[in-house]
Amino acid sequence: MKKIIIAAAVVAAGAGGYWLSQDKPSSASGQSDTVLASVPADTPLFSGQLKPFPIKSYVNSLSQSYKTAPAELFAELEQSDDARAKFLLSLSRSYMDSLQSGEQFIETFGLSEQIRSYFYTLGILPVVKFEVEKPQAIWALLDKAELDSGYSHEIRTLKGLDYRVYTLSDIGDPEKLELLLAQKDGLLTVTLNSAFIDEPTLETALGLRPVAQSLADSGIIEQIINTHGFSDEAIGYLNHQEIVKAITTKEGNQLAQQITAFSAQEGEDLLAEFRTPECHKEFSAITANWPRTVFGVNSTNIEDKQSSFDISTIIESKNQTLLDALKKMRGFIPDYAKNPGDSVFSMGVGIELNQLVPSLTAVWDELLQPQYQCQVLQEFQQELSGQSPAMLGMFTGMANGVRGVSAAIIDYKFSEPSASGQGEPGLESIDAIVSLSADNPSMLFNMVKPFAPELANIQLPQDGSVIDLSHLLPLPPEYGIKPKMAVKGSHLVLFNGEKAKAIAEQLAAEPLTDNGLYNIALDYKKLFTPIVTLAEMTGEPLPEELSMMKDYDMQVKMGVDINEQGIVFDSYINNKVTPAEE
Repeated sequence: MKKIIIAAAVVAAGAGGYWLSQDKPSSASGQSDTVLASVPADTPLFSGQLKPFPIKSYVNSLSQSYKTAPAELFAELEQSDDARAKFLLSLSRSYMDSLQSGEQFIETFGLSEQIRSYFYTLGILPVVKFEVEKPQAIWALLDKAELDSGYSHEIRTLKGLDYRVYTLSDIGDPEKLELLLAQKDGLLTVTLNSAFIDEPTLETALGLRPVAQSLADSGIIEQIINTHGFSDEAIGYLNHQEIVKAITTKEGNQLAQQITAFSAQEGEDLLAEFRTPECHKEFSAITANWPRTVFGVNSTNIEDKQSSFDISTIIESKNQTLLDALKKMRGFIPDYAKNPGDSVFSMGVGIELNQLVPSLTAVWDELLQPQYQCQVLQEFQQELSGQSPAMLGMFTGMANGVRGVSAAIIDYKFSEPSASGQGEPGLESIDAIVSLSADNPSMLFNMVKPFAPELANIQLPQDGSVIDLSHLLPLPPEYGIKPKMAVKGSHLVLFNGEKAKAIAEQLAAEPLTDNGLYNIALDYKKLFTPIVTLAEMTGEPLPEELSMMKDYDMQVKMGVDINEQGIVFDSYINNKVTPAEE
């Protein structure tokens, strides 16, 4: 049961983080200073928005598909006789109902139009705090869920503060797990309580006990903003050093002390193999080079009709040897593979194959170089030493000079049935492109020809002239697929359609510059509109999942790169309300 308690705490932490990511909290002054002063500087995980977030406008900007839950989502809860499941079902339905408009959402939860919220942990204990303008709305919502389910709470008092307690563990289970809700100074706090959470920690979670060394005084948030150039709107981080300290020591921080107490209840040290002087020293040295994973906002734009977020997550590194090796692997990703609004779907892999094996070998050598005394790390090195990236050289040698591969579906369309009603709807046209970027694309093509007999008689013009490859792909003419090939500057391109042809021509002017490792972009409206149109033309009823996507107007982009601070994961989301939803 204790393992279930820890799992539940982790799940609650993840759920809180997800909720936070949807509502995006706020300001670095006033209320924020009060909250940050109650967060210990050694918290393993923190997420907070440092500017007010317009939650009302954000909910208004959501697509209708976000606001509609599939019937099967609640099916299991509806069939349960457990009062806890019925309680959750009632809250879930109230949440989905509230999403119909921003006004309804803030009224349901008693929020103002702009809110602040925070998520962090006191060791393993998750804490969520958010501003409430009308706390009675939250209590009314919970009371309704209790009436719907037969579930109930009890009121407890700690240092003069009343708070609600919902028991999550089974009746009679000595190892309790409880959900706590308290309101104080305009903030609602949601947290957990269990057998191994002591009263001082609970007091801190509820804002009743100050911490000796707080996040507000540590300068951590300011340092993250300055180092990574984030906006001061939202900041979060996962502290690798504090997590390692918790794993490799018994009393090193709050999380370590909680794990030690939990192990004592279990009657065994669950982390004994990590909690040796050697492991503590060597894991600490590793996390000194990889101290945190940080995430922050580069920009946001929230209005009633649309919302967009540009966010970066960075695994920080001070290991210059590894960073230099990874940076040498970066290759070329063309413009057409980066912008979600330009295509239905695009993907680019930038990799300089000439540097792949040397870079991976440098990484391997760096990982194998230390003479570890910690048994866990010794075993890791033994497994690693049995493999070698040098074997990749047999394959990469045949693709010498490759700098990247990219592809995109720019547009596509399905045909309508004929006026006589004869025939079925089918693919009418598609604009798509695949490009291979290399120092000498013609040489690579000629190297491939012996392995593909159908290409043996094809001679690639060096002046950029286009070759028709239709004879290699005999498809019915109504499909509108007539693939072409050409060398455009440093790029070998295979394309179909006029829009793809225009992109191929533009590629000729793009020089080979190392600008990334990976990028993927998707336009949901361009993807689903033709599919929905096809389904409507066939006369078949739309599946519920597809029907929900009909008015889905969202663009997303994700990328991976390396910079001076570490490994970077970028993401961009833009969501628009379609005319049908206004």
